[in-house]
Amino acid sequence: MTAPAPTNTPQTPAAPLRVLICDEMQPGNLDHEGFVIDYEGNMDRAETLRRLPEYDALITRSRTKVDRELIDAAGPRLKVIGRGGVGVDNIDLEYASLRGLLVLNAPESNNVSAAELAIMHLMAAARGLTRSDSKTRKGEWDRKFLGLELKDKTLGIVGLGRIGSIVADRAQGLRMKVVAFDPHVPASKFERLGVERAETLEDLLGQADAVTVHTPLTEETSGMIGQKELALLKKDAIVVNAARGGIIEEAALVEALKSGHLFAAGVDVFVDEPPTADHLFLSAPNLGITAHLGANTREAQARVGAEIVSRVLDALQGDVSKGAVNAPALDAKTMEALGGYLTLGEKLGRILAQLLPGGHDLEVTFRGEFPADPAPVVTAVLVGYLSGSTDETPNMINARALAKERGLNLAVRQQTDSPDYQTEVIVKVVSHAATKDRTRTVGGTVFGKAPRLTRLRDYRVELEPEGYILIASNEDKPGAVAKLSNLLGTWGVNIAGMALGRAEKGGQALFTLTLDDNLGAEQLQAIRDLDVIESAFLVKV
Repeated sequence: MTAPAPTNTPQTPAAPLRVLICDEMQPGNLDHEGFVIDYEGNMDRAETLRRLPEYDALITRSRTKVDRELIDAAGPRLKVIGRGGVGVDNIDLEYASLRGLLVLNAPESNNVSAAELAIMHLMAAARGLTRSDSKTRKGEWDRKFLGLELKDKTLGIVGLGRIGSIVADRAQGLRMKVVAFDPHVPASKFERLGVERAETLEDLLGQADAVTVHTPLTEETSGMIGQKELALLKKDAIVVNAARGGIIEEAALVEALKSGHLFAAGVDVFVDEPPTADHLFLSAPNLGITAHLGANTREAQARVGAEIVSRVLDALQGDVSKGAVNAPALDAKTMEALGGYLTLGEKLGRILAQLLPGGHDLEVTFRGEFPADPAPVVTAVLVGYLSGSTDETPNMINARALAKERGLNLAVRQQTDSPDYQTEVIVKVVSHAATKDRTRTVGGTVFGKAPRLTRLRDYRVELEPEGYILIASNEDKPGAVAKLSNLLGTWGVNIAGMALGRAEKGGQALFTLTLDDNLGAEQLQAIRDLDVIESAFLVKV
């Protein structure tokens, strides 16, 4: 029997994925197999609204407002929105996430440019560039001014992320000694970069001839260098801020320049931009100013365009590991089953980040039978632990990639038995040091949909992880809680909740107080100075 001849049925090639670039940029090569990329530059809004339903992805800069109207007009075909550069203020992230749209940016593209600008401000301040330029333009030929050499000086870097690391490298090329403070970065990175690690910000400021900041602007870092901190610097030190306005208090910086305590300073950023005509920086002595130009080089702009196109194309093919800004909502079934645990995981991560930042190893243990695969909870823990400590905002898409980049080792364990609760999530972080390892452990469960904190170190507690939580340890003797409560009362700080725990009768005890208000550094030290308190920490959840 003769087999039938094979038939060669022609297959219809898959339709190419379409990408619209509606703002001006330098997108690089637009010829990619399987894609049609239309670069339209300054497309007006009406035309963008009309044509967007034909595309799978949209790429913008800051000009185009990607609001609800634009997202709704796109229809179901649109999957990805790319933003060339760092900021995404022109995009309604919350609505994009609800619609399941992935939003990407390209924050690394300007790293070298931003670092070089900081070095430029450092060198300009050391040699009095602003002062000499101003005098010379007025016809004053002042050759008596003496600048400073940077060789053999100590540069203090606040924030050893991507940009801070490049600044360290460039400063070492100038033969400077580099010291950095970044509690969120493991010691191994300092060693790899040949940078000395300062344990505290005060330690860094006390030994620095010059300081430059390269940390995200968060509640923790806003105003972190003020009058008190600037006073710790050596006489004739130099200060540079090319990161975010507000990390260094503006009024305090001007006062330190006017008093002569600082030799000079350089800033690229303001709290409010552009500044008003009467801004105090504009009349400050020995202060070099640029107009937020960190990313403004031809090379950086070329990288931004090419990088965001590459990331959008990767995302359309399923690779969402780079540049994700938001996390599209999980499907309804997953959220119904794990919603409370996702919230719990992020809160546990945030607590650990404050108790032991800069960890090397993070272990998540699931105890009991969970209503669904708890893998997303691990990512939620990473989101919480990394929040405020990286150049990018961690989310459910990029958290694992950011953890890997930072050198954080991740382990996940599952135990079918849960001796104390039906289900429990235990998270442990370990930081390796030359003398001994440091470990912190927290745990929690979910009652209904509400997260509960169940474990701090080796102690059992039970409280709602919300607001400000004061964690104190003491010997298991009467009077500790009363003395602490009385002290808080004198400050007018209300206690919203309390939980007690101990390892054994008469031994070490731990108690937590949920407070309505934050505590300052001096208040926290006063608590530690109580004779009934051995240690005290405050975390914000």
